[in-house]
Amino acid sequence: MTRVMIAAALLATTVGTGRAWAMANPASAHCAPLGGRRVEIRKEAAGEAGYCHLLDGRVVEEWQLFRAAKQR
Repeated sequence: MTRVMIAAALLATTVGTGRAWAMANPASAHCAPLGGRRVEIRKEAAGEAGYCHLLDGRVVEEWQLFRAAKQR
């Protein structure tokens, strides 16, 4: 019985330690490889939106930039 309880306790500590909590927003992570910097978060009607400042001077909403790249 004691072995079963110890095994259950050990299993309980290892379950749910996935990396989902540390996963970055894919749209935010997409900005840096393009040479951009994510330096701005704006409050909008639907919530907050992050903006990527690109090397060519454009400022683009992160999800818009991410979706445009995925459509190519």
